[in-house]
Amino acid sequence: MNDIKDITCAGECAAREESAEAELLRRNRELTELNEKLSRAQEQLLQSEKLASIGQLAAGVAHEINNPISFVFSNFGTLDAYIVDLLRVLAQYEEAEPFIADPAMKARIGALRKQVELDYLVEDVPVLMSESREGIERVRKIVQDLKDFSRVDGHQDWQWVDLHHGIDSTLNIVNNEVKYKADIVKEYGAIPEVECLPSQINQVILNIVVNGAQAISGVRGRITIRTGCDGANVWIEIADNGSGIPKAIQSRIFDPFFTTKPIGSGTGLGLSLSYGIIQKHHGRIEVQSEPGVGSTFRIELPIQQERDPDAGAEGP
Repeated sequence: MNDIKDITCAGECAAREESAEAELLRRNRELTELNEKLSRAQEQLLQSEKLASIGQLAAGVAHEINNPISFVFSNFGTLDAYIVDLLRVLAQYEEAEPFIADPAMKARIGALRKQVELDYLVEDVPVLMSESREGIERVRKIVQDLKDFSRVDGHQDWQWVDLHHGIDSTLNIVNNEVKYKADIVKEYGAIPEVECLPSQINQVILNIVVNGAQAISGVRGRITIRTGCDGANVWIEIADNGSGIPKAIQSRIFDPFFTTKPIGSGTGLGLSLSYGIIQKHHGRIEVQSEPGVGSTFRIELPIQQERDPDAGAEGP
């Protein structure tokens, strides 16, 4: 009888040990998963802070560049007026040249005219001035777009902004990434100003446009940006005719660290951060894609953010 009790007790102990071991393994798995989630969250936070730092750096650099560009641009206006006056004086001298009595002086002036190709200079100087002014204006525009794109301040205040202006600034910033691969087509609708964090929305546009350009290979492609208003929301669609996204992974593209790019070519955080930004704005971001045809990302944003009574004065 005692043997039977011993066997029963041993079986119960073994069962308890197995149960405890299984529970320990389960908790170990949960802790491992939790640790991985915390690591991913930390990586996302670091990436967000890095983007904010880059934005602050870009805004600072843009400010520093803008100062010398401003006085160079101002000097160009004065220099342009001076050149016009000098050319007027030169024209009067040319008219007086036939009346020079000294043959030797007249010959030296004629030789110098040919040496410096005066007629060509008179035609080319205004052209060079015009092209230089255009170049400086383009630099000023790029600097301004960089400032608009960054739009970083200490509090990241919610602002009422023109989304079209932000999109245009962003497109100018990513022009070098896109211009060799695709044409940009804008189909803007009538939309009101939207309450948002503009630098973050600009970052979302940048991520999607750059991804669209990278999905285009071979024949020159097209990226179409449409906007419109639907009741209390505005929407932005960014469509490309690139390689598309396979159906099997479409549900994962907003997951942190998920990427189809080669190792070292992407962090897998761009679309994940974009998703988080749109969620922070109480909006939606969706994708429709067909392999070999292209992808369309649709962003919906509320025109005005709902106020949280407990959020204080900082915003939604």
